[in-house]
Amino acid sequence: MFQGSYVALVTPMLDSGEIDYSSLADLVEFHIRNNTHGIVAVGTTGESATLPFSEHIKVIKFIVQHTAKKIPVIAGSGANATSEAVFLTTEIEKLGVDGFLSVVPYYNKPQQAGLVAHFTAVANASKLPLMLYNVPSRTVLDMHTSTIAKLASHPNIVGVKDATGDLTRLSEMQSILPRDFLLFSGDDATGCAFMNNGGHGVISVSANVVPKQMSQMCEYAIAGKHKQATVIDNDLQALHHKLFLEPNPVLPKWALYKMNKIKSPFLRLPMVLPELNQQTSIEQELKEIGII
Repeated sequence: MFQGSYVALVTPMLDSGEIDYSSLADLVEFHIRNNTHGIVAVGTTGESATLPFSEHIKVIKFIVQHTAKKIPVIAGSGANATSEAVFLTTEIEKLGVDGFLSVVPYYNKPQQAGLVAHFTAVANASKLPLMLYNVPSRTVLDMHTSTIAKLASHPNIVGVKDATGDLTRLSEMQSILPRDFLLFSGDDATGCAFMNNGGHGVISVSANVVPKQMSQMCEYAIAGKHKQATVIDNDLQALHHKLFLEPNPVLPKWALYKMNKIKSPFLRLPMVLPELNQQTSIEQELKEIGII
C-alpha cells in the first residue's frame, strides 16, 4: 500500500506568519522530481500544532491538488483530543488524500486502553487507511507493541510509524504483528537499518533536504541491496544528526532556506529561529554534501 521514502513535509511560511503557498507548490514539485515516494502533509514536522483547523485543512487540500495523484499524500490528522482527531479525519477525507497518520495523543498521557479507544474512534471515522504514529520523545507516552497489536485487528489501521529509534522494537513488532502490517521508521538516524531489517519505509525529516538520496536508499533496501543502501546512509548520518540539534522542524526549515527552496525559515511561536552556531553547523554540512 505504502512503502519507501515519505517526506514529513515542512509547511513554509512567510515572515508575516502566513502560509507561503508559492514555496509549498515548489516543494511538492521538488519531491516529485526527486522521486520521493509519498508526502506526509501537515504532520508534526508540518507544524500541525500551530495551524488552526481551517488552515490545516487548506494546506492539505493545496498539497493534494498539486501532487495531482503523481505520488500518494498521507495527511496528518492527529490531536490530543479524540474529538478533534475525529473531526480532522472526517474533514480531510473529503480532499482526496490517500490515508492518514495519527500521532499518539500528547500531554494527556492516556492509559494504553485509552490509546486503543482513541485510535479506534479515529479509524472508525474514515474508510481510508490509517497509520499510527509513536514518538515518545515528543508525546511523553510510548505506545506498547501489544497495544499496536490490538489496533492492528481494525481493518482501517494498516501500519505504524515508529520514531523510538530502538531497533529491538522492530523485531518485537515483526514477531507479533500481521506480516502485511506496514512498519515505517520515524527516526532518520536508524531508518536505513530499520529497512535493511525488514521495515517497509521511512517517514523522513531529512528527505526535506535530500529527497533523492533518501528515495534511493529506500529502493536499495527494499530490493535487498543492503550494502548500497548503507553506503548512502553513511554519507547522510551527519546530516541526520545535525538536523535534530534543535527541535524539529527548526533546522530543516533553515536548511531549505539556505538551499533557496523556501523564502523564509519562519516558524510560528513558540518555535524560534536556530541559534547562530546551529545555523553555521547545518550550513557547513550542506556544503560538505554538495547541496549549497
